[in-house]
Amino acid sequence: METTGQRQPRIAVFDSGVGGLTVVAAAHAALPGLHVRFLGDTARLPYGSKSASTVERYALQATAHLARGDIDALVVACNTASACALPALRAMYPFPVLGVIDPGAQQAVLASVSGHIGVIGTERTVASGAYAEAIAKLRPDAVVHAKATPLLVSLAEEGWFDHPATEAALQTYLGPFLSDPDVSKIDTLVLGCTHYPVFKPLLSQVLRQALGRDIALVDSAQAVTQQLIDLFPQAQQGQGQIELYATDSLDRFARVGGLFFPVYRAQLGLVDL
Repeated sequence: METTGQRQPRIAVFDSGVGGLTVVAAAHAALPGLHVRFLGDTARLPYGSKSASTVERYALQATAHLARGDIDALVVACNTASACALPALRAMYPFPVLGVIDPGAQQAVLASVSGHIGVIGTERTVASGAYAEAIAKLRPDAVVHAKATPLLVSLAEEGWFDHPATEAALQTYLGPFLSDPDVSKIDTLVLGCTHYPVFKPLLSQVLRQALGRDIALVDSAQAVTQQLIDLFPQAQQGQGQIELYATDSLDRFARVGGLFFPVYRAQLGLVDL
């Protein structure tokens, strides 16, 4: 990619809700000179229970809005949209379109010693098999154990990061899953939704109780940030602007989104797709 010269590098990030702000936070920490325009499609959350064709349509609509400005790259922060919409987006736009699945798979392969890798995500992400396919390309002998944990998205959107209901959900999802002798061999777990990193402390506790040991947690927000560093090394210096947009309930978006990223630093806006 050609450099942007003296102009501040500009990227767009979109997600189905506030979870993609984990990507904004990671990117801003590593590349404070980036101008970031984020859109959370809160009016149509969640994406994970919808058909692949619907998710692709939503992703194209969101990107059409974000690309009205001059951007140098797009990050599809939603794992479900990454699984369903990247080919269509890459065919339509000339700038780099980054998903979160391939970077997450790369980090998982690097982190895993045993080759037994767990993945948790939405129903659509898990059903797509996208992580298993991406991991297999990098490590053919890897064994991927995937579990849909869709309720976690709603709990994150409520801001219930360390709540008894969240702990109960994690135990309900992961208890039976990890009791399988093969699944219990995992040494790495991919957080296959950008909402999930907010649960890291509680998730580590539940995993330790179930397995009697710690395992590596792979956060795709951190993984995709490394790709952004490779694209825009000049943005490691400077002070970029942050623009945050939602498609519904801006007050709630600001309240809950502030738990993911300090929204007081950002311009906030409501958009209609």
